[in-house]
Amino acid sequence: MPAFPPLAILLDKGASIYAFDFGRYFVAATLISAVVWAMRRSRYAGRRIQTREAGNPDRRREFVHSLRTIAVYTLVSCFIVWGVQLGVLHRFQGSYGLAGDLLLLAVLILAHDTYFYWVHRAMHHPRLFRLFHRTHHRSITPTPWAAYSFAVPEAFVMIAFVPLWLAVVPTPVRVTLTWMIFQILRNAMGHAGFELHPRWWLASPLTRWITATTHHDLHHSGGFNSNYGLYFTWWDKWMGTEHPRYAETFARAVADRSSPAQKPGTAAGS
Repeated sequence: MPAFPPLAILLDKGASIYAFDFGRYFVAATLISAVVWAMRRSRYAGRRIQTREAGNPDRRREFVHSLRTIAVYTLVSCFIVWGVQLGVLHRFQGSYGLAGDLLLLAVLILAHDTYFYWVHRAMHHPRLFRLFHRTHHRSITPTPWAAYSFAVPEAFVMIAFVPLWLAVVPTPVRVTLTWMIFQILRNAMGHAGFELHPRWWLASPLTRWITATTHHDLHHSGGFNSNYGLYFTWWDKWMGTEHPRYAETFARAVADRSSPAQKPGTAAGS
């Protein structure tokens, strides 16, 4: 066995870790792509957010970059496993009870949203953008396959949240796994290119603080300097970084039932 424990873990568990993370990504992207395919052939075809159409070369690029991201995640996961073995990171098989686990899951989602907003915004700094985030923004019209389409440095930044969280908060495995599934589904939804949320989403006080698909789509097409949040809108509202046409673009996407070819959608750089 190699003397360096993370290498031993990589050789022993690396293939299964990669397969698990790839499976999460593939199932989520396939599921949301299937929903989009069905919408194109229904009365919801007008919910396409942009007039620009993503093509197969876009999807292939996003898929290949995502495979690379999963390789980075696999490498870091081996260090996370080692950290758990050393007792530096705190993950365990038990439970705090259903109520406790649900509460912890909610806190985990809130913490991740905060982390994502600030590191995402930082990666848009002119000195960091090219190295960290330009790869992701090659998807001006994103598809669900863009969920993990990152440059290598960005992939390390994104996975870094997990050891930072586990260093502070002892977390049951089932809570971590639930969050991981939630995260990739919401990520794929944010890159769907079609508005997946109901027409009343931004009108209801119960849901308007949860990002709709249009929220992140505008981040890709609307100048790159707004809508940094992942799950929620409040950081963008508090920091004044919400796109000024978010509500307008959402309303147009959910109201228009015309064919995609007729729809006056959002142009890149608007």
